[in-house]
Amino acid sequence: MSNPWNNRRPSSRPPRATPAAPAATREGDGVPVRGGDELRLYGVNAVQAMFAKRPQSLRKLYLAEDMIPRLQPMLKWCVANRVGYRVVGDGDLNKLAATTHHEGVVADVLKQEPLPLATWLASLQDGPVLALWLDGVGNPHNFGAILRSAAHFGVGAILLPAESTLALSGSAARVAEGGAESVPLVRLPALPQAVAQLRDAGFGLAATLVEGGDDLFTTALPSRMVYVMGAEGEGMDRGFAQSCDLRLSIPGSGAVESLNVASATAVFLASWKSRQQG
Repeated sequence: MSNPWNNRRPSSRPPRATPAAPAATREGDGVPVRGGDELRLYGVNAVQAMFAKRPQSLRKLYLAEDMIPRLQPMLKWCVANRVGYRVVGDGDLNKLAATTHHEGVVADVLKQEPLPLATWLASLQDGPVLALWLDGVGNPHNFGAILRSAAHFGVGAILLPAESTLALSGSAARVAEGGAESVPLVRLPALPQAVAQLRDAGFGLAATLVEGGDDLFTTALPSRMVYVMGAEGEGMDRGFAQSCDLRLSIPGSGAVESLNVASATAVFLASWKSRQQG
């Protein structure tokens, strides 16, 4: 029986595609099952950003025929490093990604585990640094939008509470449009230790509130700062908010109740960035 993975040198005239064998799915949700150390990415920018940053993490690649010219460097790398790739139909890509929003490419890659906080802090150079502490954010599309904004504004890290189950998913990576590879995820220790370590490293913590906080646009912001972003619905923990160094809100017209967490994050990041440049 011939090898189902096509490892021949890619060319402008691809070999005849054989039907893909889509990954098994968990009953009822259509989400592909892989080993616990792998993640299924999809979307051109998400897959190309991964390949640019960590090509050694690529394990399998599926692509539509019309994507061959655009992904030639990746395919040549697959041939040279004996990584399997397959040219498949759109229907198979839909099944593999469990969505139609794959843009013609799906990849199985090794997951990157979050860094310990102490490791990340030890890697920092002197000078301004901004980080985001996600206190309850869970929606993968919001997470992806936050990662995209964080990459755009040069955020140093996304900080995840010790108990948080939030992790990078294929949908979050696609929404991030490559930003997931630019911003490291950092796992925090228990709350008191996390706050103490951050303050010892010169960071001020700013709680972000829908209302009742100081005006973001008129409040002085420290050059080393952590914005604490709350959950999509209920916001951040009020007790934690009171223990932060700053409590900030985005003033608005009142025409809508508030911005969602992803939109609000972009505003907070832009405000800090403008102070560092001004």
